[in-house]
Amino acid sequence: MNIRIRLSAVSLLLSLMLLVTACSGKEGNESPQETSDSAEPTMVTEPVAEPTPLPYDAPLTGLKLEQAATARPIVVMINNFAAARPQSGLTNADVIWEVLAEGGITRLIAVFQSTNAISDTIGPIRSIRPYLIDIGDSYGAILAHAGASNDGYAILQRQGKPYLDEISNAGSYFWRSKDRKAPHNLYSSLEKLRTGAEKKKYSMDKQALPYTFTESGVSGTGVSATDITINFLLKNYNVGYKYDAATGLYQRSIGDKPHIDLNNSEQLKASNLVVLGADHKTLDNEGRLAVNLDKGGKALLFQKGKAIEADWVRAPDGMIRIVIDGAEAAFVPGKTFFHIVPNTPTFEGHVTWVQT
Repeated sequence: MNIRIRLSAVSLLLSLMLLVTACSGKEGNESPQETSDSAEPTMVTEPVAEPTPLPYDAPLTGLKLEQAATARPIVVMINNFAAARPQSGLTNADVIWEVLAEGGITRLIAVFQSTNAISDTIGPIRSIRPYLIDIGDSYGAILAHAGASNDGYAILQRQGKPYLDEISNAGSYFWRSKDRKAPHNLYSSLEKLRTGAEKKKYSMDKQALPYTFTESGVSGTGVSATDITINFLLKNYNVGYKYDAATGLYQRSIGDKPHIDLNNSEQLKASNLVVLGADHKTLDNEGRLAVNLDKGGKALLFQKGKAIEADWVRAPDGMIRIVIDGAEAAFVPGKTFFHIVPNTPTFEGHVTWVQT
């Protein structure tokens, strides 16, 4: 009897000891569990994809394009008489030339190649001269104009140039605006001019010869020039450009007033300005001119707020190219405005600028 009680007591004591040990072991080995409230959020960073560079360069501006610019250039003779300003469509031109016509007034030769704005109004459109044909022909372009000098018509017809003349062969591809008086009211569009060229079976796949472009342009040379004035012939006619360092563009004015495009009220701007000197000769009492575009000579290139001395040559490919030490000067991607001034009395006397 006593033995049984003792055994039961021992069994009970062992059971209690095992229970205590098990409980204390469980409490000692467990780690406190973190709750969702105390967990730090995990930041997931999405990789930023680099923009894919556009694959094509416009041959006359060096600007990047989604599709290759393969259209044949169309060169339009634009009236620059005061009553014709502001003109329409000039902000779509890849290149603009400014050249003297009769009476000291300049004409603008607008070269269209890479723009998709084919329905925009262009004009007012005026007549063509032999040296203007020469400029347009250097681009392998179709020429659009209204009338010509006798010498001009002789070149167009005898040499078989591709031209669209509102007076003689393509009147239906132009229109007259009621908002201005003739002759400052003749307009067209690239859409109409291309249609006219196709109807006349002019080749439309002739490629434009490219300029040379780099983002830095001509580096390591030149002097500061941020406010530029160009005089052609008349004392009361001057063209001005002011450089905007924020955009890298030169803003154009005429007679101290912004030169704007009537289509969009935008001021004309360019990345590169070229002034080149050429021999001018007066041919008749009407003041018609001959301008020598083969001889070559002095030039000034303005880009990135600097004036750079250069020369111009008529290259073997027919293009007028700007050279420095015999090598073609690189333009900054963007539009380029060319200005042809007389060599008399001096080339340098037609251009002034402010150095800062």
